[in-house]
Amino acid sequence: MQWQDEAIIIGVKRHGETSVVAEVMTRSRGRHLGLVRSGRSRTMQPVLQPGNRVEAVWRARLDEHLGEFKLEPVKLRAARLMETATSVYGVQAMGALLRLLPERDPHPHLYEALDVILETMDDPADAGELFIRFELAILNDLGYGLDLAECAATGVRDDLLYVSPKSGRAVSAAAGAPYADRLLALPPFLKEGARTAADADSMAAAFRLTGFFLHRHIYEPRGITENAARNGFIQASLKALAQRTQPQAGTAAS
Repeated sequence: MQWQDEAIIIGVKRHGETSVVAEVMTRSRGRHLGLVRSGRSRTMQPVLQPGNRVEAVWRARLDEHLGEFKLEPVKLRAARLMETATSVYGVQAMGALLRLLPERDPHPHLYEALDVILETMDDPADAGELFIRFELAILNDLGYGLDLAECAATGVRDDLLYVSPKSGRAVSAAAGAPYADRLLALPPFLKEGARTAADADSMAAAFRLTGFFLHRHIYEPRGITENAARNGFIQASLKALAQRTQPQAGTAAS
């Protein structure tokens, strides 16, 4: 058995004295593991860093075997991803999200999204919004997608303000008013056709929204805990957003 595909490194574990087991997200074959012989060598260590894009060749006698990887670097961006707290935590948090998916289950759109987000980590504020959409895509692919296009009660598409914690569907301001204390907030930037960027408050609400459904549908039923890197990413991205909106030093008061 053999195949070749583009891949992004999401994790590495030691195997024996000189080798490692690499965990990658591939474009067409999903999350995949494979043995990299001499993976702890000086040549391979810089390549096998989370966030790097590689060309992967996988070989095994049978499809169900672990198999071996031959990895060639395509884009080495790990050093840049170590420069900010947002990117350090973001790479770890997205890897943890991808591990919620079955191994070898194709999700080409998630590969593309991962690659785009890793390229935007230089701007922590933009990375936060893309990360939220990545979490929504993960929920959708696991069968728990949110429906934020129209009101669950009335079918209207305007003035959507809430999300039902039971159905994961949007609720309008009028329909949700009597139950506002039991509903989740729908951040404006997540509304269909929205053209407004996220601010610190709406981003925090979005993290609460995706976090609620990740816990309810995935973490609690599987008896697992949320990866700590997610909280680190949230704090770093919210801090970046707050700094973006603060007035610049020396600006005269009007």
